Amino acid sequence: MPRMLDVSDAVRAEIGDEEADRLLAGENAPGSYDCTSCRTPGDSEQERTSTVLFVGDETAVLAFAHAGCLPSQVVQVTEEQLQGAVRSIGGAGGDFAGAAPPKAVPEQAVLGVTSGLVLIEGELHPALVVEPTSPIVRPGTTGAGDDFLPLLIEQGYTPVTDLASVPPVLHGWSVLLAVGQLHAVLQPSAHGGQSVAWWQAHQPLQVTDGWRAAANKHQQVLLFAAPVGSIGRQPREDLLRDALDRAAANGMLVAAALPLAGT
Repeated sequence: MPRMLDVSDAVRAEIGDEEADRLLAGENAPGSYDCTSCRTPGDSEQERTSTVLFVGDETAVLAFAHAGCLPSQVVQVTEEQLQGAVRSIGGAGGDFAGAAPPKAVPEQAVLGVTSGLVLIEGELHPALVVEPTSPIVRPGTTGAGDDFLPLLIEQGYTPVTDLASVPPVLHGWSVLLAVGQLHAVLQPSAHGGQSVAWWQAHQPLQVTDGWRAAANKHQQVLLFAAPVGSIGRQPREDLLRDALDRAAANGMLVAAALPLAGT
């Protein structure tokens, strides 16, 4: 019986038309599977199912997700993350060692990321707070200075002076949750096509049940960014909120609401 599979153009381009057609015909697709996002059972004969291709440096692994959890897409990951995904998926999915290599992603700055819940207008919102470990200069320039916030403002982030309201949605960006863990913050590719990682976890980060529940409720994550030294590593959410308030009052905070990919 043909499966209720979604195979995106990006996934088809990676695995090839022949393999994609076999999947759609039900030859290689599993009937039942564990969703790579929410980890609950799914059935490709009974419900719409997305094909999600995790692409590493040398290999690629095809996984399956409820269509309501993740769209069919190609996710660029490190080889280390890919091996972790293989262990988490439990071998469900093919190993396409011959898949086309992903486009090179420019070398990324070292960004510290903290997750927490932020109370705005009486509701708890899932948030990620991003702070570099050193000043960020504009690509191609040298010398002192910190262009982190101007660069983000040019990408569509909004300067905030207080946390009284939810920042605007920044379309094209998203927060990727897969296998119940935080994997990456994705941004649009400069050349079109699939999104690329703006920030990517060295190892998938655990988030609390409360954070995940809030993300599922709002279907978006608030991202706050501040220059090095503005926030610091805060051990509690109340201290994190105090640091965010101070950074906002000092004009050292930008923010956006990013759509959620996964659950």
